[in-house]
Amino acid sequence: MKKYLALIAAATLTFTSCSNDDDNSGNTTTRNLTIDLQGLEDLGNGFAYEGWIMVNGSPVTTGVFTVDDSGNLSQTTFAVDAATLDAATAFILTIEPSPDTDPAPADSKYIAGEFTNDTASLTTDFGPAPGDFTNASGSYFLRTPTDETGMNNGNDTNGVWFGLPGMPPTADFNLPTLPAGWVYEGWVVGDAGPLSTGTFSDFSTQDSGNGFSGTQNNVGPPVPGEDFFNNLPAGESLPFSVVGRNVVITVEPVPDNSPAPFTLKPLASIAGTDTAPNSQSFNNNVANSFPTGSVSR
Repeated sequence: MKKYLALIAAATLTFTSCSNDDDNSGNTTTRNLTIDLQGLEDLGNGFAYEGWIMVNGSPVTTGVFTVDDSGNLSQTTFAVDAATLDAATAFILTIEPSPDTDPAPADSKYIAGEFTNDTASLTTDFGPAPGDFTNASGSYFLRTPTDETGMNNGNDTNGVWFGLPGMPPTADFNLPTLPAGWVYEGWVVGDAGPLSTGTFSDFSTQDSGNGFSGTQNNVGPPVPGEDFFNNLPAGESLPFSVVGRNVVITVEPVPDNSPAPFTLKPLASIAGTDTAPNSQSFNNNVANSFPTGSVSR
């Protein structure tokens, strides 16, 4: 526990950047922490970003900000107690409820980094952030195990499942185990928008939902995935084939106030025509979807 708290504190310090000018107003000397981030999304109502610096093993807030739908930050410079900022070893950016009655950082620690001199580069693979997705990989297959008859009716392109086909199917993800505050979610992009296949943290069990599947009592094999037979939203039509559509795995914050995919998309693919027993491979999508940036003091 002490080691984990130390990592949180270090990551928190990284997100605060300061200028060389001191502000001696009142009895407190402050310095500016400046953040320069790209790729953050608008969190919508009820949530905001908060920066933290790690000082002597404890997180200290550097301030709260929001991001508009164009990716512009509401604030990029924050006045922080100079002595506290000088002592910071790391910075962490979290996703917090807004308004927030809890003075401690939320579990959803997003990007973080360690200060080198007066600058910290922020990534998802430092300390308590979600992890390193550089080598992310995985497989999926097209099949419809939840149709009413349990037989192959020539409709296998109407379902997608994450892993390798077999009796039973098996997991085939090279993804980090997520810390508290994060969960994986599968998606297929339909004609009217993305359709969730459910959230999951274990690659070898069923996911959180089967809202489109064939039967309520037959939720499918012991891997995440979905068949598309029922309850499709307006703008989608049956039969719904996954072929030619984007299949995506995202990393989602918990709690999550948006029905849309979050920014972190480590794996994506356009589904081909092959059905089980053949599988298809995801592409690593990290470079296109993960936030980048730094903080300076």
